[in-house]
Amino acid sequence: MIRRVVLLLYALHNVSTVSARYSIRLNQLASPLLVFFTLFLPAVGLGIALAEEQSAYNVKVLVAYHSQSGNTERMAEAVAEGAKGVSGTAVIMKRVGQVTADDLFSSDAIVVGSPVYWSNMSGDVKTFFDNWQFKFGVFPEFKMRNKIGAAFATGGQLSGGKEVTMLTILAAMLGNQMIVVSGGGAFGASATTEGDSPGIDNKELADAQALGRRVAEVAAMFKRIPAN
Repeated sequence: MIRRVVLLLYALHNVSTVSARYSIRLNQLASPLLVFFTLFLPAVGLGIALAEEQSAYNVKVLVAYHSQSGNTERMAEAVAEGAKGVSGTAVIMKRVGQVTADDLFSSDAIVVGSPVYWSNMSGDVKTFFDNWQFKFGVFPEFKMRNKIGAAFATGGQLSGGKEVTMLTILAAMLGNQMIVVSGGGAFGASATTEGDSPGIDNKELADAQALGRRVAEVAAMFKRIPAN
């Protein structure tokens, strides 16, 4: 479009089929316009392109986790990969102790992951949820209200408390009036890291990716619903 305008102005500038009187007037009009469109329109076009690129990310997902051995971190990476696979999704992945108030409140969805410690979430993850109030001040305004929430967990034993861990994470989110979803499993994605399949296997990584993908899809769906 800009190229067409510039070519038109060049044509006006060099027109020779009109009288000298009108040609002078056209030249006087075309010259400053030609300078404007040549110098400034490309910058305007660049600004529009940058704005479109920034607005392409409609949904922001925060993946927050605690990991001692690296297993939960690997699951967190898979959750982030799944969320990024949904068009228009920006993902931030941080350890729970590094999450800031801006990370929390600017996100449309948050997925929290924890290893199983004594059949429950780790102390670091519990402190993270406590800090929602003591450090970030979510109450009494319920600043996390209507954000999408989900959970994932890793544990050494087959029945060592992974479901309990995910449920306590979801309970903390429900207490903040968040909208919780599952994916990769009944309550979220989980991995058994000892026994016949030590570490994180491909099936467990696929479950984590499925969780991240569903969280991003649901967050995008709710973002399109106008608030009353």
